[in-house]
Amino acid sequence: MEQSSVEFSTQDPVAQFSIFTENKVGQLSDLTCLFSQAEIHILAITTLDTTDSAIVRLVVDDPDQARRLLQQNNVSFSESRILAVEIAGEHDVELVLKALLETEINIHYIYAFLSRPLGRSALAMSIEDMDIAIDILGARNHKVLNQGDISR
Repeated sequence: MEQSSVEFSTQDPVAQFSIFTENKVGQLSDLTCLFSQAEIHILAITTLDTTDSAIVRLVVDDPDQARRLLQQNNVSFSESRILAVEIAGEHDVELVLKALLETEINIHYIYAFLSRPLGRSALAMSIEDMDIAIDILGARNHKVLNQGDISR
């Protein structure tokens, strides 16, 4: 089971969109409305702001449709792959982080999913070495999610 999970996760990693926008009132609301009107569900979201601009990072249930929507609306974005790990509760956060620490994998940033199918929580992480992280987490019985796991 562990081997197939690792292979499938590597082939179908979770997509994250980093959307670059002005840091002004209403921008985030406009963005979420755009996704809502297209029936694209935002499953995880975090923001990073500066004085003039903001980066909105999000995970959606349909990356292909989200990519088209952003392009059609001339929204500036980049796309990357993240590690998504299912957790049963707050105690699992510590276990996941300890596993990554023991193998000295650097975590660039981390945020939580808002919702997931089947009601399980998950962490979204930008990390230094995805393949090693998938191996170590799988060996410790943590479920690494792929895009198919979170799509509706």
